[in-house]
Amino acid sequence: MGEVLAGSNAVWDIEPEAVVIRYSRGVRGSRLLQALGERRVPYEALGGAEFVEGRRGTVVLRALPRPGADPLIEVADGQLRASADPYHLVLPEQNREPAEEFRAALLAAIEAAATPEPPTRFLVAAPEVPRSFKAYDAKASFDGRTVGFHWFRTGASTAKWKAGDQQFPVDELAGVRWRSPDQVHGHLRLLPREQPGALRLPPVPGVAPDDEGPCPPDQDPAAVVFGLGYGSVHESLPFAAAVLAAIQAAGTRP
Repeated sequence: MGEVLAGSNAVWDIEPEAVVIRYSRGVRGSRLLQALGERRVPYEALGGAEFVEGRRGTVVLRALPRPGADPLIEVADGQLRASADPYHLVLPEQNREPAEEFRAALLAAIEAAATPEPPTRFLVAAPEVPRSFKAYDAKASFDGRTVGFHWFRTGASTAKWKAGDQQFPVDELAGVRWRSPDQVHGHLRLLPREQPGALRLPPVPGVAPDDEGPCPPDQDPAAVVFGLGYGSVHESLPFAAAVLAAIQAAGTRP
């Protein structure tokens, strides 16, 4: 194929089996895209592509990931700003014609790879591990098998401090709930398999069906809370996506 389309925030390259997205360095307002670097998205992970109007004389080509295909999108649960959406390509309005040609080629590749059944596993690779980040009340770490929370004395609640540092093997987890640090009460919560109402595997793991938990995140030893300068999107979201993908892999192993 070989079609390539360059925008202000990324370069999309149509290859035989996937569209490869390389995010531009220094993208304003999106440290998440910088952190992702490059993503390979198989065509069967996409349901289409469309144009939407951008800001200040720009047009946006937006690919549409299928539900259950991308762990990053599943755990983000619609909370990403448009500027941080990894499936948005921002182009000058005058580049609409080559963008239309590129979209036609992309849609043809998507149609050729389409299957009627919904994905039963993630098709887009999760961010690489090991990963770690600092929340307001703990350092969170993940080595691919176990999530660890090491509490900070100055940030952790009495309940968490008394419970002690926590270790959670992924095969004992049912899902992950991520609430953006850009929102009030941002946090990352792990959902144990035995928790009532937790999302089960298969077919697709992810965010809990509602916002209720066993207790507030600042009191839950299975959660870390965000705050100003803590749990930034570009650190905590790839972390959560990597955990979510590992949970699914653990749930589908014989």
